[in-house]
Amino acid sequence: MQLKELRDNIDNIDFQILKLLNERYENALKISKLKDKIEGQNREQEIFEKVKNNSFKLLDASFITDVYKKIITYSRELQSKDLKLIGFQGEHGAYSEEAAITYNREYVPIPFSEFKEIFDNVEKGILDYGIVPVENSIGGAVTEVNDLLLNTNLYIVGEMKIKINHCLLKNKETDYRDLRVVYSHPQALAQCRNFLIRNKLEARPYYNTAGAAKMLASEKPNGAAVIAGKLCAKLYNLEIIKENIEDNYNNITRFVIIAKQPSEKGNKCSIVFSTPHKAGTLFNILKIFAEAKINLTRIESISMIEDKLNYAFFLDFIGNPNDKIIGDTLNKVKKETSMYKFLGCYQESKIKF
Repeated sequence: MQLKELRDNIDNIDFQILKLLNERYENALKISKLKDKIEGQNREQEIFEKVKNNSFKLLDASFITDVYKKIITYSRELQSKDLKLIGFQGEHGAYSEEAAITYNREYVPIPFSEFKEIFDNVEKGILDYGIVPVENSIGGAVTEVNDLLLNTNLYIVGEMKIKINHCLLKNKETDYRDLRVVYSHPQALAQCRNFLIRNKLEARPYYNTAGAAKMLASEKPNGAAVIAGKLCAKLYNLEIIKENIEDNYNNITRFVIIAKQPSEKGNKCSIVFSTPHKAGTLFNILKIFAEAKINLTRIESISMIEDKLNYAFFLDFIGNPNDKIIGDTLNKVKKETSMYKFLGCYQESKIKF
């Protein structure tokens, strides 16, 4: 092996070590939400014994013990800070994580595979918040998330709108002239279809944009690149070949922040309701808002899982429930619905470019 190749291997190993350390501390923070106090010496001694017993020939026991003393000390420091955890769906570097960081840089983003896991962990108190996409200007409503909002006891306490800017990323050692295939989520590939055709690149679907970036960095397939966000370039040590390769410039995703307790502050509200099977019932509800001169910002319908013949309507509007006009209007709406749920009050978000 050449010197450069050996050094590149060391760089990649260091990168993997950092990722695993970050993952370890994420789990430590989740544990801290489940226990009354940080465990003491018994647990630490158990860890020391395990790592010493599992160490390799080059790893001296005293060296390993010293390393893990530092790791555990820092873990205790993190657990004692009572950091706020916000869950997102996907791998680190996902657009949902970008939205979480933009919403509040003090919160610690924690990745989850499924949307339901986020809702479950917020309800259990392991997460302080969750951030989930509810609609995209191109792809429309995210049905699974809206269904979870309908069937949860959680509240919307914030929102974040971000412009999705797709980038073409490659490994730094790969010559861009050798690129033949591009991996990404099917939706991202579809949103960059014209760019791929112009550059004669084969689109290969992957479960997640950030997951594709993670795969590219670890497996290093020949002649391959990925479509993902700029954050992935930083997290996975990839090079940005070209930014803003999406076909449609106005690609906006709206995320909502969910929590166990509602917020009374804000200038925007969300409700969900269903109406009796009678002609004109939806019109009557919209008429109530119109007569009160309340500005509606969204109305979306989804088929209810329990009754596929019935629909739930998600409605967002400008106002605060403590305002008398808003309160009176919502009381009138309740009387016209067969199911009604107040999802939350929060501050309206401007689009983040």
